[in-house]
Amino acid sequence: MLTEQKFEELLAYQASHPVLSVYLNTDALTGNDESALPRLRAMLRSVDLPQDKEVVLGYMEREYDGKGRSVALFSCASEDFFRVYSLAIPVPDRVRVHDRPHVKPLANLLDRYGYYGIILVDSQRARVFTFHLGVLQEHPGFTGKPVHRMKRGGGSQYPDSRGGTPGRTDRVEETIEQNMKRAAEFAVRFLSQNKIRHVLLAGTEENIALFRQHLPKQWQSRVVETFSVSMNAGASEIQEEARRLVAAYDRQEEAVLVEDVITAAAKGREGAVGLDDVLEAARAGRVLTLLVSDDYHQSGYVCKSCGYTTTKKMDACPFCGGQFSLLPDAVEYAIRHVMQSSGEVEIVQDVPKLREVGGVAALLRY
Repeated sequence: MLTEQKFEELLAYQASHPVLSVYLNTDALTGNDESALPRLRAMLRSVDLPQDKEVVLGYMEREYDGKGRSVALFSCASEDFFRVYSLAIPVPDRVRVHDRPHVKPLANLLDRYGYYGIILVDSQRARVFTFHLGVLQEHPGFTGKPVHRMKRGGGSQYPDSRGGTPGRTDRVEETIEQNMKRAAEFAVRFLSQNKIRHVLLAGTEENIALFRQHLPKQWQSRVVETFSVSMNAGASEIQEEARRLVAAYDRQEEAVLVEDVITAAAKGREGAVGLDDVLEAARAGRVLTLLVSDDYHQSGYVCKSCGYTTTKKMDACPFCGGQFSLLPDAVEYAIRHVMQSSGEVEIVQDVPKLREVGGVAALLRY
């Protein structure tokens, strides 16, 4: 699985020889599993890296286990570098050759499907899951004290019952309250340990509301959606609902964020639009959140001496007089700078306003 550490390795890797990056859709649901190898061979025909082509084809022909719905491969045979990641989310076919791994599609997946936590609660238990890059994994959960309800048609099991919600006594309410409090404490430890960024809560509306009020405000603010599901629901049901909710939440957040950044830039505040302004902000480490249209790419130039970047071809750097080298994908360059300076990257789909300002914008730190 692609972890944050593995992604950071790809971000930091720079070779003295060309790196072949391949993204291949192998999704059996759309029939791409049988056509994957013929498509891969066709994609590699124009690549003039015989050793890397042999490594990539050899892996897909002899070692690939067919798991997942797409695969990302990175090869620099001259430096004995080869990495492969099976992905649970389909991605479009893509081939790139550069001195670094092409990470934009992975940044897109991490933005949309990375580091979610799911907490499924009832009055006694909490089931906990991580949902990362489309993969749901259940972890050991929490079980509190048994909750003894009133016997149907009879008196309370507890002599000190004072009425209240039908089927509950004061002692039952106390037990549920204790369970919810302890479950919330357990959940916070779990979410923190797994570096969760967003949270989905599941269960009945009543149990979700009781549980949520015991979460610290920091974690309450990270709850992005709730959904109703049985405590004994299977993993496939929870996973499909999570995928649906995460995709919907992502689309909604992107539209709002694009609007906020464009407004900030128009008012001369902490916002930048257009690739040149964004490149300069990224180089200076000022970008808090980078927004890039999914299909946007643009070449550019970087000064070999001071690192100044631009989309305009110049004979010499206006700041230091240094010489420029070509950036085949200046957008990818910006993505790397932002992520390496602890900024966030949002790969945006279907938000026309971002395309109208050039396909790229940034929320700035200052």
